Amino acid sequence: MEALRPVPRTLLRERAYTSIRDAIVAGELEPGAVVRDAELAERLGLSRAPVREAFARLVDEGLLESKPQSYTRVTPVVASDVRDAAAVVGAMHELVTRVAVPRLRDADIDVMRAANERFAAAVGAGDVDGALRADDELHDVLVRVSGNRAAAATVARYTPLIRRLERRRFGEGGNCRSAGLHERLIEACADRDMDEAVRVTAEIWRDLEELADPD
Repeated sequence: MEALRPVPRTLLRERAYTSIRDAIVAGELEPGAVVRDAELAERLGLSRAPVREAFARLVDEGLLESKPQSYTRVTPVVASDVRDAAAVVGAMHELVTRVAVPRLRDADIDVMRAANERFAAAVGAGDVDGALRADDELHDVLVRVSGNRAAAATVARYTPLIRRLERRRFGEGGNCRSAGLHERLIEACADRDMDEAVRVTAEIWRDLEELADPD
């Protein structure tokens, strides 16, 4: 009867958080939309408690805003917030790149190349979800190999703020980063050229900061 053990509360909380966060990033829950714990709990098949805990975490991370006894709603996409998040996430990626490059194995490089192939194909097909997923997979190699848990947590916390704007710009006919920049990063990693890898990483995230500039 091992399979019938109760699901740990922490898993329910994480499930609620991940599902609601992803719905916000994808635009299923649009900026300004009021969210109600009872309604989302029913949709997710959960009790209200883990949904409330997820709300508190998402408020802390800037994806929801709440007025006690009044409302909880999805925050607007604010360019200055995205620029700030991109600057922080970019700095973390530069840090992990500096640490990870000397540790990379050939198998890690292969994972990055495959992710970039999926990224380029998704961009060409107009598949924003696929493009962003492949982008995450590529950069997550360096985060994982670095072993820096604080950097990983910071990246995970602030990347969703950036993704919302990336999705919007992609839908407006813009582009999702550059497969060419990724290729330069991968080649630098394959050559174990840490300085060049850090330079390219900085360029990638500088482009994202510029994405948030007003039109």
